[in-house]
This record gives sequence, C-alpha cells and structure tokens, in this order.
Amino acid sequence: MMKWMPVALALVLTACSSTSETRYYQLPNLTVAGTAVSSQAQMRPLWVEHVAVPDSLAGNGVVYQTSDVQYVIASSNLWASPLDQQLQQTLVSNLSAALPGALVTTTQPAADHDTLNVTVTGFQGRYDGHVVVSGAWVLEHDGQLRRQSFAITLPQPEDGYDAMVRTLAQGWLQASRQMANAIAAKP
Repeated sequence: MMKWMPVALALVLTACSSTSETRYYQLPNLTVAGTAVSSQAQMRPLWVEHVAVPDSLAGNGVVYQTSDVQYVIASSNLWASPLDQQLQQTLVSNLSAALPGALVTTTQPAADHDTLNVTVTGFQGRYDGHVVVSGAWVLEHDGQLRRQSFAITLPQPEDGYDAMVRTLAQGWLQASRQMANAIAAKP
C-alpha cells in the first residue's frame, strides 16, 4: 500500500502543474456611427426586460459546436460576465444607436413604454468555421404582441476564440439591427 503513495502524490502534483491558462471574454461594442434606422421622431421608451439563454449557454464556458449534434462547453475559455447580461447590455447599446429617438433601457420606465423580451437559442462557434446567432424576440406595443425569429450564420475570418467572440458580436449586432428595423416600423 505504501509503495503506491509516491505514485499517487506524483500524479496529484502533475495534475496541479499542468492546468491550462484561463481566458475571459467580453463581447465588444460594435455600434458604429451612422447605423440609425429611420424611425418616428418621438418614440415611446423601450424596456429591454430580459434576454434569456438556454442552460447550455448560461454557464461560464464559451460554447463550440463540434458536429451537427455535439457541443463542447469550454473550461478554460470563459465569459467574463454572464452571457445573458452581456447580450442585454450590448442589445441596449445597439438599439440606442439604431433608434436615436428612443430611450432604450433595462429599467422599467414609469411612463407608457414598449417592452422587448429576447430568447437566444444559439450563440456558438461551429465546426465548419461559422458562428450561429439565433433566437426570437417578442415586442409588446399597445397591448399587442409581435414575435419574430432571427437566425444569423456568419463565417469566422480566422481560427481561435478571440475571432469567434468578435464574429458572435457581429451576428448579435445584425440581430439587433433587425429588431431595430421592426421596432421603428411598428404602427
């Protein structure tokens, strides 16, 4: 029994010393001047109430799809803050830039307002060199609900998590613009 102790101790020490470096990622703000959509001069405040993500995306690890049915959640490439919070914050920033006549907020306004809820079902890199940003949003305006899906697939320009996160941010910006166009066009 005692002769296995040095082997066990060596394995434990080796495991501790071979840990990989942990990297943290934050979605970049890609809002560009001049991206405003034509909108009504005076819009009601827009409350971005919630951005929901499935359990597979809600953890700390960045998700990568390795086949049509298999996903890997990274253990060393992590989101710097919860993904749903990052998505909500960048959505507010993107919508604010696209809808300059509207107050876009994560806090429920006291005045009459529209409410936007978003469910993200896909936000990952993929084995074929593309990223996927998909889901649906629901806008409540004057007691009426409007639902629309989005599915964006973009080529990742280079390998690596840095490029994947930047490309995911571009996909989220495109989804935000689609929402802004629909919100601006509401009756």
